[in-house]
Amino acid sequence: MATRRARRQGGQAVKIVVTGPFAAGKTTLIRTISEITVLSTERGITDETRSRKAETTVAMDFGRITIDRDLVLYLFGTPGQERFDFMWEILGEGMLGYVLLVDASRPETLAEAESILAAFRRMAHVPFVVALNRAAAGGLGENDVRDRLDLSPHVPVVACEATDKDSVKSVLLALLYSVLDEIEAEAAHA
Repeated sequence: MATRRARRQGGQAVKIVVTGPFAAGKTTLIRTISEITVLSTERGITDETRSRKAETTVAMDFGRITIDRDLVLYLFGTPGQERFDFMWEILGEGMLGYVLLVDASRPETLAEAESILAAFRRMAHVPFVVALNRAAAGGLGENDVRDRLDLSPHVPVVACEATDKDSVKSVLLALLYSVLDEIEAEAAHA
């Protein structure tokens, strides 16, 4: 319905998914950039992961950002824990691209990121970017991530801080440029 409403008003609605390991900063990233109050399905954590944060997303986060009168991004954040992986495919349906958010200060989560990326690559062949949250804190660098996730050179890896609006904008712009590059490449082959 939101897509139809945007088209009626002359604009294009684009679905973007923000995914990544548990506690990577997905909800924070969406809250930082969304122009609406984020719909969030966070619940309290009762197991050993509570030491990293008090709540976790169990279904999704939803936010929106208007780029201009012709383009609106709808942001869908996935749960990071694999026990909620059934939501990944549901949220991924119809996406134009996705952001894989990795906490650069926690190298041990790269295995989780690898598993999530494999799932998203199986479900959709769409552009994506890898965002390194908390990159300034050290830990993982671009080369570490490229090697471990087996990324091709055309996949952007962007350092970011999920609490900084300009930083989040740079991640979303990198994704939008990747989407445009793919559209242009497809048009050239048509």
